[in-house]
Amino acid sequence: MATGTGDIKHGFPHIDRVRSAITALFKRLSHDTVSTFAAAVPPVDVAFDDSEDLYLGVQRVAHVMVRHLRLPDARMVVSFREMDHAAFVELTAGPEYFIELNDRFKTHRKDIGAALAHEVMHVYLHRLDLSFPGTPDNEILTDTAATFLGAGWLLLDAYREHGPFSQKLGYLTPEEFGYVLAKRAQFFGEDPAPWFTSPQAYDAYAAGRARAREDARRPPLAAAGWTARLRYAKDRRTAQDPKRGGPVRGPGDGYAFEGPAPLRVSFPCPTCHQRIRVPVRGRLQARCGLCKTLLDCDT
Repeated sequence: MATGTGDIKHGFPHIDRVRSAITALFKRLSHDTVSTFAAAVPPVDVAFDDSEDLYLGVQRVAHVMVRHLRLPDARMVVSFREMDHAAFVELTAGPEYFIELNDRFKTHRKDIGAALAHEVMHVYLHRLDLSFPGTPDNEILTDTAATFLGAGWLLLDAYREHGPFSQKLGYLTPEEFGYVLAKRAQFFGEDPAPWFTSPQAYDAYAAGRARAREDARRPPLAAAGWTARLRYAKDRRTAQDPKRGGPVRGPGDGYAFEGPAPLRVSFPCPTCHQRIRVPVRGRLQARCGLCKTLLDCDT
């Protein structure tokens, strides 16, 4: 897992891969399995102060992650060494998995839970045989899965900017962590705000939440803004023109009209980003077949 201590990137440069990761997670696990992760890792379970024995404590926190991800037959053997990255896990057939943490965590115990959340998620995805091609995309998948399944909020809380002591764990930007966390919060109806100890982490969550809310305000969803609705109506008229030459698409990775008659429109689910296809016939409700989210639409 990467660690940032200098210039920290911001914004949403990996947003497309993040959305693909959420879709892949639902496809591999199913709605019913994802729904079993309604309870996030509690802050008290990963609290780690200087009074606790280092090695007993790190094994305790590793067990918290194993229990959260329901890996009862997996044993995490955790050690420390000097290295550039924050942590590393050797992915084998198991049941023992060897995790190495950067030596600096010996004196930054507060962030051990964040590092282990990422590395144990690697084990979980390895056992699911779920991966993306290429190391960067696979790391994005790991951060996204850890966050959506209730452990990755620790990675966001490890983000701090204090001049030369700035730090970020993981491959997502702070705002992207906030985006995935907001998606999780919407899906499970939770409020993660009380968990943050880092003011910068909360600000990043707020920025990610604003971006996540935009996904729910794009046509043909009924909550779309007025300007977007006008653009949608114009594109719909064009799509209904029998003389048009090909499909009509909205801006970005948004809606797309498909014909000929009866005209239909497809669009990404605001929760899992699986594309949904519905008839163009005014107000209706559609349920995503992947994440089961019920959506109010005005097609």
